[in-house]
Amino acid sequence: RPLELGQGQVVDRLSLYSPGDDISDFDGKCSARVGIPIIRRFAQQSNLSLILVVDTGRNMAALSSEGNPKSKTAVFLASLVAYVARDRGDRVALVAGDAERLFLRPPRSRTQVLEVMLPQIANAFDVQAPASDLNILLERVLNTFHRRSLVVLITDEVRPAPEHEKVLRKLKVRHELMVLQVSDASPFVGSRLKDQPPIYDVDRPLNMPRFLGRDPKIQQEAIEHVLANRKTTSDLLQRLGIATAVFDGEDNALVRFTQAVMKQMLT
Repeated sequence: RPLELGQGQVVDRLSLYSPGDDISDFDGKCSARVGIPIIRRFAQQSNLSLILVVDTGRNMAALSSEGNPKSKTAVFLASLVAYVARDRGDRVALVAGDAERLFLRPPRSRTQVLEVMLPQIANAFDVQAPASDLNILLERVLNTFHRRSLVVLITDEVRPAPEHEKVLRKLKVRHELMVLQVSDASPFVGSRLKDQPPIYDVDRPLNMPRFLGRDPKIQQEAIEHVLANRKTTSDLLQRLGIATAVFDGEDNALVRFTQAVMKQMLT
């Protein structure tokens, strides 16, 4: 049975000191008893912190490319990440909000806390909500959490953007970062186009005539615009060494999340 030690560490075994071992792991009592230098080998780190950063701007209440609200996928991802952390014995904190609202919860590991936290996230999404502002959320993480943690940002596919690079660089120095993005529906692409209601952009309130979406040239330009936005965000995150995954909905969420975790471990 492993020996319990403070600071969230678990001692797996004791062994002889070897050159290069961390002297802070030196076990003075055991070494004195046997007359040779003994160090502690740790099996794992526990009581770490996961910081969920959730964008609740009105853009997240729009549809994903799968046709369901992006907020539904965002809540699913938040639940997936939170319960994986809980099962590991890690603590989960929350920083959620937009340009005018901020929801904060300190790191906790109890299931009851998650059962309150996740509905709070779900209830924050609304097409009438304020606009997204990731700088506010990321700056709050930077100023509130000083112990190294895993920060998982849940937003849509056009964020983070170049204006968020400065704070992302600061966060990357202190924490591990991962970005989970929910794809946006295109009003100009898809076989259900004629059955959809009039086009309305929730991010920048704008009504567009339906006939615009039936023009092949406009459809192609819209596709190119989407791909260009995705590339801008992808290039930014790749340049900063931040693992990311884009989700169309819940169906493939577990597979893509696993791929993102593996990528994070390998970088």
